[in-house]
Amino acid sequence: MSDVYNRMVKLLQTGFGLEADEISPEQTFNDLELDSLAMVELSLAAQEEFGVPVNDEDISSRDTISRAAEVIEAKGVAV
Repeated sequence: MSDVYNRMVKLLQTGFGLEADEISPEQTFNDLELDSLAMVELSLAAQEEFGVPVNDEDISSRDTISRAAEVIEAKGVAV
């Protein structure tokens, strides 16, 4: 997995109390039971972590974690 994916997993662990073994690349944020408020919080945390704008058009609760990492990488995050 990419560095961005691994950093996303860490954000989910620290910000939402998930364990690494609960998270897989093909899970959606819905699968992880992140509601709309949690998605806003995740977007803000991702913006801070990666230094790129991340909004609700970029990452939705229906997206997989690997897809979210790809979107963030495409924004030019240095890996």
